[in-house]
Amino acid sequence: MAMTRFRFLSCLGAGALALGLPGLALAQGYPERPIKFVIPYAAGGATDILGRLLASGLSEKLGQPVVVENRPGAGTVLAAGQVAKAAPDGYTLLAGASTTLTLNPAIRNNLPYDPVNSFTPLGLVADMGLVLLVNNDVPVRTLKELVAQAKAAPDKFSYGSFGTGSSVHFGGEMLKSVTGMRMMHVPFNGSSPSLTALMGGQVQVAVDTVVASTPLVKAGKVRAIAALGPQRLELLPDVPTVAESGYPGFDMGTWFAFLAPAGLPAPVQRKLEKALADVMASAELKKKMLDLGLTPAWGNGEALRSRVERELPLMRAVAARADIRVD
Repeated sequence: MAMTRFRFLSCLGAGALALGLPGLALAQGYPERPIKFVIPYAAGGATDILGRLLASGLSEKLGQPVVVENRPGAGTVLAAGQVAKAAPDGYTLLAGASTTLTLNPAIRNNLPYDPVNSFTPLGLVADMGLVLLVNNDVPVRTLKELVAQAKAAPDKFSYGSFGTGSSVHFGGEMLKSVTGMRMMHVPFNGSSPSLTALMGGQVQVAVDTVVASTPLVKAGKVRAIAALGPQRLELLPDVPTVAESGYPGFDMGTWFAFLAPAGLPAPVQRKLEKALADVMASAELKKKMLDLGLTPAWGNGEALRSRVERELPLMRAVAARADIRVD
């Protein structure tokens, strides 16, 4: 009887070991060929530059080329859908963003991916601040002055964004909600036309990224009156936050993350997380990110999952309140 029990337990142990061997073997040999890194934005922008910096660092840590593939379109939906359907073997990765994981699910029906169940989260990498801007002819210097004028003349003000359902559209609607301002949203196809309209007075207010806005602010072509995140911006340290301007707790920004398809073997996930953490620890990389206007914000895969689960219902509430829809 004892011998039978021993054989049974031995079989169980061997079976468990056998079940774990494929993932373990894959991790030990991984990576054996180049890795594709899909970036859901066009080449040349801050996000693309960030992705290429991370790809270069990962290539050094993993010993294989990490090849960037730019796949812009549909507010990151095309790239995310492609990666969600890829084999979960660690050879296809995604530069995800808050747009991918918390905004698109709040405003789009029939997405080709689920923000939680379609991906293996690998880590948070960076935050990018948003800024409230005004045309130079608008006689306000603070958010409270803008709120007072907008309430006194509610049909006078309109604000520009770089697209319906974008992070800056959400930021503008959140500002309207907490301040009680009434401003008409005017979406443009990108930061450049939105900021050009702001400079020309076609819109009096705009919300945009610190990356796109800073050159114009420093050149005196537009005026920044509030940062939408919880802390002041490295590139615009004299601009107070919305919270400092009288609206405590206000926090809206955009962020970027690393993802793989769902079902990635745990040993491969751990290897990628470790490599990414080592890359993000580089002082040189952090400086390059700050110079781009991005704030290093490392967090592991679990931190990324928690952020998505925390922010997604909040963004759905904003979208419902402001009736933001894309489909």
